[in-house]
Amino acid sequence: MKLVGTLTSPYVRKVRIVLAEKRIDHEFLNDPPASEGSSVPHFNPLGKVPVLILDDGEGLYDSRVIVEYLDLHTPVCRLLPEDGRERVEVRKWEALADGICDAAVLVVMEKRRPEGMQSAEFVSKQMMKVERGLRALAAGLGEKSWCMGEVYTLADIAVACLLGYLSLRFPEISWREDYPNLARLESRMMKHTAYADTIPRD
Repeated sequence: MKLVGTLTSPYVRKVRIVLAEKRIDHEFLNDPPASEGSSVPHFNPLGKVPVLILDDGEGLYDSRVIVEYLDLHTPVCRLLPEDGRERVEVRKWEALADGICDAAVLVVMEKRRPEGMQSAEFVSKQMMKVERGLRALAAGLGEKSWCMGEVYTLADIAVACLLGYLSLRFPEISWREDYPNLARLESRMMKHTAYADTIPRD
């Protein structure tokens, strides 16, 4: 199988980490969807990454669908609990982390528009989502080692990928100082080769 994505997308990074943790052999294709001649729209009509191309040529998207597929693909390193209630809780963490990413990405895109066309009100609204989301993540984590307590799951991967993206695009956000428990979580994640090897860089 092949994973199509970019080196900076937090959603792509999440899938890359899951692939590595589950030891699934694959080829990674760095293919920014905005670039001329990108193959992404051929596999995803929405023109977004990540896209997982299966051996039969079918394309799977978005990241939440892909990680669900991958976790079912092999029993190695289960990242989604089988218990329904715990599974929903992991998905809730993932949804919050991805939602914060969504807001942050919108700010990045807005600031790339010509200065006279940018909306300060829009940026402010999205940044409020980021701030509220970080507070909620920190409150949910508390003093636990991992999002779900003592068990490493997809929730931790999703949250850590968000934090890595904020470090890349929003160095002015002092989330490490404001939420030391989130900083400790990311430090634990850095001990995972899959996370350390996928640090986003322009």
